[in-house]
Amino acid sequence: MGVLDEIIVGVREDLAVREASLPLRELMDAVAQLPPTLDPMPRFRAPELAVIAEVKRSSPSKGALAEIADPAALASEYAAGGAAAISVLTERRRFGGELADLVAVRQSVGVPVLRKDFMVADYQFYEARVAGADLVLLIAAALTDAELGRFLELSRHLMLTPLVEVHTPEETRRAVASGAALIGVNNRNLQTLDVNIAEFEKLASLIPADRIKVAESGILAVGDVERVASAGADVILVGEALVRSGDPRRAVADFTAAGTAARQR
Repeated sequence: MGVLDEIIVGVREDLAVREASLPLRELMDAVAQLPPTLDPMPRFRAPELAVIAEVKRSSPSKGALAEIADPAALASEYAAGGAAAISVLTERRRFGGELADLVAVRQSVGVPVLRKDFMVADYQFYEARVAGADLVLLIAAALTDAELGRFLELSRHLMLTPLVEVHTPEETRRAVASGAALIGVNNRNLQTLDVNIAEFEKLASLIPADRIKVAESGILAVGDVERVASAGADVILVGEALVRSGDPRRAVADFTAAGTAARQR
């Protein structure tokens, strides 16, 4: 069993506990009362590189990254630096996150918020919407074609923008065939946790020009930003480099400027 498979086992166990305490019907009723979500796509389609800045306490590969006692304060710094969206990890066991982090971030920023988790059940999408998410992550490696198609439809029904994440040529072809408009290439293999930033360069050419390309993982410095931007990234998703930077506002601004310059060369 790879790392991704192990994580999903824990996700399903934690999900069962939440479902027992708050029935899906109640979440569905709550969703019906919510205002529209924020649309990230206009900013993602702009000429400037867009940064999705991540609230990330830890990871399976690196362990603890940052304490982040106040996710809302960190998100506010990201937004002040020009982040196009904020990603919030809500998986508890390996990433130290929780839905309460997303709720706090949503209340503190005016930009779209992504629920970064391992989405394997309808319940999680309603949960994300109620917590204040505008986007959700769909990991192709964790889903069958049927599940991917159903979750894309459910996301749109709930006014959530789906980010479909891929790591291999086959997953990329599946994401493109699904009609996903926002496709992220994860430079980290979620089964082995190995990182190779060349994955984006290799797979970006398989994504049609009318889709938005997101580079994820392994982006630690300005040189990495320039590299993926030159290879066609419209958006980058960055966590570790920002939470460890000491000045997240400045780091987001620097990454945005460097990527934008690289895209215009």
